[in-house]
Amino acid sequence: MTGRLEFPIRIPFVERLGLELWRFGGGEAELRVDLAEAHLNSWAVAHGGVLMTLLDVAMAHAARSPDIGTEGGGPGVATIEMKTSFVRPAEGVLRCEARLLHRTTTLAFCEGSVLDEAGHLCAHGTGTFKYLRALPTRGRHAKPLQRRGPPEPPETPR
Repeated sequence: MTGRLEFPIRIPFVERLGLELWRFGGGEAELRVDLAEAHLNSWAVAHGGVLMTLLDVAMAHAARSPDIGTEGGGPGVATIEMKTSFVRPAEGVLRCEARLLHRTTTLAFCEGSVLDEAGHLCAHGTGTFKYLRALPTRGRHAKPLQRRGPPEPPETPR
């Protein structure tokens, strides 16, 4: 799928940052953001946290993309580890391209690049993601993904 898309799951932090999903499928994902003042650091360029979030979300979507045709869109993912290299200051409209490098039953290994409008590499990252059906939280409860559409009933504690 290409062109501006609706995120398949609800991520309030991503919505707040104004990230947009542009490509999702076949082991790849692309996100974009038009930097605003709230995204900037004290040098008036993109804050590293914005770049890391772009990389994290794009790689997570690349990890999930092979399952988009399955019922419920497949499992969610949780970031296990991530490494980011900052190459140059990032300004303007940014594009993050991510791809799934390898997948096992429980883990996904991904990489992503943040590019500026001129196509210059601003940051590069790699990440490991764990596939999860639900996220264990306090009190032995499991939180399901916040999928788009009608909400799913909460899981019964075990």
